[in-house]
Parts: sequence; structure tokens; C-alpha cells
Amino acid sequence: MKALKIISLILIVSIFTACISKMETEGPSHVELKHIDGKYRLFVNGEEFYIKGAGCEFGPCHLVAEYGGNSFRTWRTDNGQRSGRKVLDEARENGLMVMMGLDVARERHGFDYDDENAVAEQLESFRQEVLELKDHPALLGWGIGNELNLRYTNYKVWDAVNDIAKMIKEVDGNHVTTTMLAGIGPSEVNYISKNCPDIDFLSIQMYGEIVHLHRILAESGYNGPYIVTEWGATGHWEMPATSWGAPIEQTSTEKATAIKERYKNVILADDSNCLGSYVFLWGHKQERTPSWYGLFTEKGEKTEAVSVLQYLWTGVNPGWEAPEFNDIVIEGKGGRFDNVRLTAGETYKAVLSANHGDLLSIKARAEIMPEPTELSDGGDFEKRPASIPNLVISETPFEVSFKTPEKSGAYRLLVYLVHKDYYAGTANIPFWVE
Repeated sequence: MKALKIISLILIVSIFTACISKMETEGPSHVELKHIDGKYRLFVNGEEFYIKGAGCEFGPCHLVAEYGGNSFRTWRTDNGQRSGRKVLDEARENGLMVMMGLDVARERHGFDYDDENAVAEQLESFRQEVLELKDHPALLGWGIGNELNLRYTNYKVWDAVNDIAKMIKEVDGNHVTTTMLAGIGPSEVNYISKNCPDIDFLSIQMYGEIVHLHRILAESGYNGPYIVTEWGATGHWEMPATSWGAPIEQTSTEKATAIKERYKNVILADDSNCLGSYVFLWGHKQERTPSWYGLFTEKGEKTEAVSVLQYLWTGVNPGWEAPEFNDIVIEGKGGRFDNVRLTAGETYKAVLSANHGDLLSIKARAEIMPEPTELSDGGDFEKRPASIPNLVISETPFEVSFKTPEKSGAYRLLVYLVHKDYYAGTANIPFWVE
């Protein structure tokens, strides 16, 4: 028996060593950008690679593969929970490629691109990050900075971006380089085209405005290859708001419909220059609400948009469906049309409009939270307001009974319709307590 245990241990160690050895000897993937028959294409180890991906940092990145995707992007090499190497290892285990982000300092956060010493120190720090990860087989390319053109004035940031790209070409040489822009305009296009020869292509981030992407590209003067590295639900700054400034969030069904239309009509429609896309966000985050941008709820339930993406990425309808959530009204008033004003300490009912093949099996979950007061800028961290306890009286797939807070101010009722603990429809409605 002791001998069998020793043999089993030897076998386990041998298998683990073989896996590590394979990873070390396999070497980096060779990624190229080619222009063939008037079309730009990425190639990985000689095979064409069209990006079907999602932005993912703290979410279940490995599930991108399960639903038909082939890549995900990050915003930094180490997110505080997982190192860049762990991210790449997980991607490799699931057959995914990673567009690895380099978290370049932003002028709007106080970084001075006239400070030559600070710029040089930043370059050297990225050199170490690149050297550590450049030979991993799951690495697709480097995303140098995220939305550095958002509320900036100093064009030297692009010189710094090109210096980073040039350094990558010198020490790596196997992977493409890009920088992620908030939208795209002629000023950035002109400067980058003239001064950044080591950037292989641009990456563009748009939300509601993505429906005008082809026109905006033409107006910017850019006719080169690109990736859409952030897109998805219409942005909170693009939606109507209440008279007290609370933006109106789309339901999960409205978001799923928009994602399907935008993927087909915008991303797939450009067969010459678009190299693929990364939908935002594979996971969840607090930004105006906890449900605005995430394709998953805070509890990990998948929304309707995930099934839509599975169909778009694979061409096959999935064998599951999240509840369709169409609308939510209080006292006959809906947040996207009316300013809902309620009296403090009173009881009200929210009427829900939803569809599902087995609606009676759906469970409802509701919460009331104040509107956030410390608002994030450009996707920065935003603290989630705490839910207020003991206000929700009852929850069904058809209506939610609740009591309003005693304190006047801006609040929001959030409702989740959950099927089998795995899939969820989401909707919320802002209201003012008087």
C-alpha cells in the first residue's frame, strides 16, 4: 500500500512537471497583423484570428470560452487579486488569448507628461512587466493605456505611448501593440499617425455612439485596422435622466437587444478594417448602479446578453434563457418616462413586466439603495451604496411591495428575476422621496 502511494505521488509530480515543462518549452505565440486582399487580419501562429472577446478583470474570465469566445482583455497586468501570469495561465487552460493591458498613467489623475523623469520611470516599470510575460503562449498583444485621451491636454502622452510600444518591439517582437481610445477624433488620429509608428493599430471604445462608428471613423480620417475594445450597454451619460439627475438604466432585455444589433450592424459590418471586439463587462461593477454594465449580476447570475453573445460567437442558439425583463413602473409611472416622486414612509407597489417559458418558476429579488454621491469618472472605482434593510415587503415576478425610506432624497429600486439560480433579468427605477 505504501509503495502504491509513492508511485501515485510520483505520477502526480511527473504530470505536473510535464505540464510546466510544456508551458516553458512551448514558447510565445507569434501574432501578426496582415493586410490581405484589402482586408486587415490578425494571425496567431499562422492562423487567422478574429477576436470574439470580452473585457474581464475580476469576473469569470474562463467562461468566455464556454460561451464561444476566444479572447479577453485586461486593463493592467496585476489587478491586485491575480497576477498577470495567473491570468495568462488561466486563459491558456481554457484555450483563450489575452490582450494584456498596461496601466499607463492618466493626465486627468494628475500625471505630468512634461516630467521627463516620471515618464522615464514609467517606461522602465513597463519594461519589467513586458519581460515577465512576453513569452507566455496565451498572450495576444499589449494594450498600452486606457482612454488616455479622456479630458487631456498634453499630446506628449502619445510620445510616451509610442516609446512603450517601441520598447515592446525591442524586447518582445512577437505581439501586436495598440492603445485604447475613448471614441476617436481627427486630432488624435493626426498626431498618432505622424508620431507613433510603433503602434500597430488603434482600439476604440464606444457605447451608445457605436451605432455611428463608421461615420465617426470617416470623419476622424482613420482608415486603418482597429479593435472595438469596449462596447455594450448604452452609457449612463448617454441615457435620459430624471429631473434630479439620476440616469435611466435600460432593462437587461433592452441591453441584450442593443448588443445583438450593434454586433451585427456595426462590428461584423466592417469586414475590411475591424479585427474583432471586446464587449464590456464580463463580470459586474458598480458604476451608477451595480447592474449597468455587467453581463453578470453581483451574485454571478448570467443575464440575457450572455446568451445573445453565445449565439453571436457560435451561430448556435443556447439551450438556456434568462428571464426577459421589459419594464418596471411605480404607481403607473416608469423611470424612463416620468419623474417618480413618492412620500416618505409610505407603502407602494412596483409592477413588473417580464416573460419566460416558465414564469411561475422565477424568483424575484429586490433592494432599495440611495443614489451614489461619490461618482466615478471614466470607469474609475466607484463605491457601491449600501442597500437599505427592511424596506422590501414582498417580491414576486409580477410585483414588488416596498416601503419608502423616511429620509428625503434620491433612491433606486432594483429588481432581479432569477431562474434556477443561474440566470437573471434585471431592471431598476429611480425615485425621489419627499
